[in-house]
Amino acid sequence: MTIRRYEISDFEWSIISPLLPNKPRGVARVDDRKVLNGIYWRLRTGSPWDDIPERYGPSTTCYNRFVRWRKLGVWDAIFDAVSKAYEGSLQMVDSSSIRVHQHGANGKKGALRTPPLGTSLQADAWGARAAD
Repeated sequence: MTIRRYEISDFEWSIISPLLPNKPRGVARVDDRKVLNGIYWRLRTGSPWDDIPERYGPSTTCYNRFVRWRKLGVWDAIFDAVSKAYEGSLQMVDSSSIRVHQHGANGKKGALRTPPLGTSLQADAWGARAAD
């Protein structure tokens, strides 16, 4: 499998693979690395689950593992492990893929928006992680 942009590198895979749950059942599983790349492709593009390219396995498999691993806390473990591997020096959110909720788009033009009194402007007050 050739590595495409935004796919998991061998270094990242060596960190992530031990964290994934592996309960073998009767049917052979689709390769976890392919499925992870499919999940990352979907999250990166914002496309519907059904539009995941076939090279990443069935879209239902990608969706089911995403949901199942979310409930098990696997995504938090992956994020923490990869952050530690890169020494936690860089965490970004690409604002070009974040949309305003429909109710947040009707503010008056030119109005100065200030937080309510008593609201802390520290990052940890609204759930962001503190830099280590």
